[in-house]
Amino acid sequence: MSDTLDPAIRQFITDRFYQPGFMTNFDTRIVTLEYGLCVIEMPASPLILQDQGFFHGGAIGALGDTAGGTVARTVLSYPGDVLALEYKVNFLRPGVGEKLVARASVLRKGRSAIITRVDIDCVTGGEAKLCAAMQQTVVPAGAG
Repeated sequence: MSDTLDPAIRQFITDRFYQPGFMTNFDTRIVTLEYGLCVIEMPASPLILQDQGFFHGGAIGALGDTAGGTVARTVLSYPGDVLALEYKVNFLRPGVGEKLVARASVLRKGRSAIITRVDIDCVTGGEAKLCAAMQQTVVPAGAG
């Protein structure tokens, strides 16, 4: 098994990520995409801030879920989709900043499930503060 991301899998992930949909509505973008590692950014927007001006917990959870699913796809042996079975988010501080940055990694790739870890930072002026931590379980959904 190679620890490099197959170009066909990279293209599949990128194509799926940038299809019009939930994440693209918020100008979310992939910053890093490697085998077992994915970094995604989401800029602040009135659409995803709650009434006190913090990033809404739903937006933080959705970003973490997307980053975890994306990184899980990088360790599949074929270009394919995954589905979340469950995830848990711990909100560590209010989400204040110019953008959210989710850094996802694969904790374990099993025969039937992939466990991911996602740390979500709030970033202002280049300073990142961890605002949420997530663990997720996903399963392959079949070939694309």
